[in-house]
Parts: sequence; C-alpha cells; structure tokens
Amino acid sequence: MSDAHTSELRTPLVTQERTYKQISEDVLDTLERPPSKAWLLGFNLSALILTLGFLTVAYQVGTGIGVWGLNKTVGWSWDITNFVFWVGIGHAGTLISAVLLIFRQKWRTAINRAAEAMTIFAVACAGIFPLIHAGRPWLLYWVFPYPNTHGSLWVNFRSPLLWDVFAISTYLTVSLVFWYMGLLPDLATVRDRTKSKFRRLIYNALSFGWTGSNRTWHHWEVMSLILAGLATPLVLSVHTIVSFDFATSIVPGWHTTIFPPYFVAGAIFSGFAMVLTLLIITRKVLNWEHYITIEHIEKMGKVLIVTGMMVGLAYGTEFFIAWYSGNPYERYAFINRATGPYWWAYWSMVSCNVISPQFLWSKKLRTNVVFVFIISIFVNIGMWFERFVIITTSLHRDFLPSSWVMYSPTWVEVMTFIGTFGLFFTLFFIFIRVLPGIAVAEVKSIYKFGRHK
Repeated sequence: MSDAHTSELRTPLVTQERTYKQISEDVLDTLERPPSKAWLLGFNLSALILTLGFLTVAYQVGTGIGVWGLNKTVGWSWDITNFVFWVGIGHAGTLISAVLLIFRQKWRTAINRAAEAMTIFAVACAGIFPLIHAGRPWLLYWVFPYPNTHGSLWVNFRSPLLWDVFAISTYLTVSLVFWYMGLLPDLATVRDRTKSKFRRLIYNALSFGWTGSNRTWHHWEVMSLILAGLATPLVLSVHTIVSFDFATSIVPGWHTTIFPPYFVAGAIFSGFAMVLTLLIITRKVLNWEHYITIEHIEKMGKVLIVTGMMVGLAYGTEFFIAWYSGNPYERYAFINRATGPYWWAYWSMVSCNVISPQFLWSKKLRTNVVFVFIISIFVNIGMWFERFVIITTSLHRDFLPSSWVMYSPTWVEVMTFIGTFGLFFTLFFIFIRVLPGIAVAEVKSIYKFGRHK
C-alpha cells in the first residue's frame, strides 16, 4: 500500500528513504574505509590470474604464435573469437550511457557508471588479441596511416581489419571521455569529503576544480548530451565494422548481409548479460540494493529477452537463406554447424542464447536475483560459443576435403583468454575502490522520481 509520499504510478528508483548526504555516504564510503575481506580476496585472485596471463603472453610473443593450435585451414579461431567476445561485452556501456540518456531513461543512473567502466576494461581486453596476432606487436604502429620512410608500405584502407583499428580506437576514445565527464561532479564530492590534504589535492585535479555552480552544471549537461550524440552511432557502427571482418569474405557461413544487425544485437545481448553479472554481485557485496534495485534488474532482463529473440531470429534466418540460396557450400556449412563434429558448440550456443532467456518472460523469474544472475552467466557462455561457432565451423571444412582438419586450442590460448578475465576483474576491483561505482550526482537528481506526488 502506498503512503502519502509515494506515487501509485511510478516505482521509486531508490527504494529507501535517504537524505542526499546519506546517498553520498552509502556510495563513497567504500572509497574511504579500509578494503573489505571480500574485496581483497577478489582482487588478489584476479591479480593472480592476470599475472599468469601476462606470463603466457610474454611466452608466446617471445616464441611466436606457432604455439597456438592454428593450422593451414583454421587460420583464425580462438584469438579472434575472444576479440569479438570482448568487443561485444563493451557495447552495453555505451548503450546504457548514451542511448538511454538521449531517451531520458532515468533508470540508467544507478548502473551507467559501472557499465561505462566495464566498456573500457572490455575493449582493453579485446585489444590484446590483435596485438598478439600481429606476431610482432612492437611494430603494430605500422597499421596507422602516418607519413613514413618504409618505401611503398602503406595501409590498405579497403581492409576490414584496418577498419577495426579506427572503429575500436574511436570507440575507446569516446567511451573514455564520456565516462570521465560523468565522473567530474562525483570526484568533486569525494574531494570535499576527504580529510587528507593529499587526497584532496589529487581529487581536485581530477575534477578540474569543479565548483558546482549553475554555469558549471549547465556546461556539464550540454557536454554530456553532445557526447551521447557522438557515442550513439558507435553502438551500431563498431560491431557492424567488426562483422565486416567476416561478411566481406567469400567463406561459406560468413558471406552474408545479415551480419551487421546480427552482430550488433548479439553485442548488446552479451553486454547487458555481463552488466547483470557484475552488478548483481556488486550490489550485494557493497550493500547497494537500494540503488541497484529489482526494477533495474527487471528492465535489463527485458532487454535480454528482446535482444535474445533478435539473435534467435538471426540464427533461423541464416539457416533459411542457406537452404533457399541453393548454394551447396553454404547449405553444407550450416548443416555441418548443427550436425558436424562441433555440434556440441552449436547446440550450447542455441541453448544458452535462445532458450534460456525465454524463462525471463515470467515476471516472478525476472525479478528473482539469483535466477537472473544464472541466466546472465548462461548468456555470456552462449555468446562466446556463438563467436566460436561462426569462426571455427566455417573454416575447418574447406572447399577441398583434402584440407579438412579439426581445431583445438593449446594451453597457451586458453591461459591467454583466462588472463584477460584477470585483467578485466582486476581493473574493475581497482575501479570500485578508487572511484565512485554509482553516479552519485545523477542518482540524487532522480531520487524523488516516483517518491512524491
């Protein structure tokens, strides 16, 4: 039953009566008190995995990428699978921050900060794989079009791989600027609360001397909208360009016009799943249940339903077009995915990405935190299998049966992938320790939403 201060039409986005000072304390105390045992355990475990991954990368750079399980038929597999996987995870941050800001969706305010940070960390993880794949990463600057003395050496602007360089670097730059712009008022709040002169000096520099005046807020809001307008096309363009790595080839299973929207929907799908995975744990450990509420989890669950159905439609469309085209090579590529040696990967993908999100049609399950967390894990697994299926099953059966071969990753590839999780979670643990994990100023701006008539 609603009281005199609660709207009957709108659910409050902050579920507990708090003062503005208490909101600041709830979020920012994690920066000022000693780290908890849970944080120390998680950080040390992530740092250990990161160290093992770093040693593995050092070994393969020093030895050569012959330590991978690649062969004459499967020239791309585990590394490009992981690259596309991490780029996709980074999509949700831009969507939550930019697109939902433009559409004035107030529920984004409690989750946008962590989602933006997740974007940056995921893109950093993605960038490792092309760097290693170059073979000589110290010469990677050759992919940039700059005046040089290498004779006739120049980048090929018709190559989708070069488009990746521009797309990912632009995406990372805009995401970094957008994320940092949002931090400014909260960094000033941390500056004003701290008692250490050194910390106050640091946070004052980081906040660019934020004063909190009406003029400052006006410029900040205008700049946020401009950056959101710049970032919104990136939601569509980045993974569209990544899909061109495959769609512009003549390999059966890749040469299709459905890849751009298919990849974008899949990226948003996997990105929201990772946001749920991280935030469900974070809200519990840091006692942020009143800010990251069941309402937030339910809305993200609805996004999983929509994008999951889009991905499922893409799977069905691929099969239909392969049959309808009458191309025997295309038809065989898809039949081989479902019934060939890698059938287990294909049906794992379908089970996790198409079947599991359908349970979220039930409001009771969609508002069950533990169940949604499990579904988010399944989606993350399924989306990794999707990239593996697209890449490996399309390559391991060539036009010539004499070149047919199976692919399996080596321990080096597996440890490199695991190491990127170590990097991702290490950066995330550092983030929630030194910077506000929730956009305090933005949460305060919507605190009264649904609370007063």
